[in-house]
Amino acid sequence: MAKTDFNDRTLSLGLARVSEAAAIASALWIGRGDEKAADQAAVNAMREQLNKLDIKGVVVIGEGERDEAPMLFIGEEVGSGTGPDVDIALDPLEGTTLTAKDMPNALTVIAMGPRGSMLHAPDVYMEKLAIGPGYPEGIVSLDQTPGERVRLLAAARQCTTSDITVCVLDRPRHEAMIAELRDTGAAIRLITDGDVAGVIHCAEAEQTGIDMYMGLGGAPEGVLAAAALKCMGGQMWGRLTFRNDDEKARAAKAGITDLDRIYSRDDMVTADVIFAATGVTDGSILPGIKREPTHLTTETILMRSKTGSVRRMSYRNPRH
Repeated sequence: MAKTDFNDRTLSLGLARVSEAAAIASALWIGRGDEKAADQAAVNAMREQLNKLDIKGVVVIGEGERDEAPMLFIGEEVGSGTGPDVDIALDPLEGTTLTAKDMPNALTVIAMGPRGSMLHAPDVYMEKLAIGPGYPEGIVSLDQTPGERVRLLAAARQCTTSDITVCVLDRPRHEAMIAELRDTGAAIRLITDGDVAGVIHCAEAEQTGIDMYMGLGGAPEGVLAAAALKCMGGQMWGRLTFRNDDEKARAAKAGITDLDRIYSRDDMVTADVIFAATGVTDGSILPGIKREPTHLTTETILMRSKTGSVRRMSYRNPRH
């Protein structure tokens, strides 16, 4: 019976290898201007490493529906077929554009938990709000205006609103929100891509300088970010938003009936999980891959929500 239990301690190092392999594969495409090639290289490497793990895994957050993604599609079975039944959420290359243009904060990201532990988020937008650890539960919410959130967080931190920094995806859809945030005096860190990293920034505010994340981004990335925050500490909420009936149908297919529900971090990830991310390009969470004549060096962050442990690991891999 023990063999089929979700042994997060044993599986965590294997998960780090999966993340590292995807990063190393995508390293060849940094700055080459080819997003699809970079992503495909990461997908191939991640899938190959996943299939070496003794798990009965199902991809619940992946590259897309089966007809859109040839590999690591939602519902794809991975692993050796022996061992525990697990859910897997992954983004083989978060920041394909960042990689192609050699811009900061591209990561490979993967999370694993017991079967049924992660929200099967459809590929639609999610309104997200996240803060780091150390605050009273529910101090900010999605029902508040952006300005109210800043003021309440500043009061909880016993600082002025001008001491608060908010991370926001740089998109036209956020123009009104950005204007309201600026009216409070808060600083805004605009990012071009990579909102999993954006949310993770909140959990290490002293290191990153970011206190809060808000805005519309992909729902699948929201689940990945919730997995990271479950390990690192912090609060997060998400609410799916739909632009048309097709997107509502996607939600129904994923088993979601309450289209207006606000999901907390622990609604999106209901059991203890492990999470790994490897830097591809230099970022504020992880350094990128270092290329030397004889070897590549990666840095990976590996986390377990059960213990709250956060491990940073360097891996030196000979170049062939």
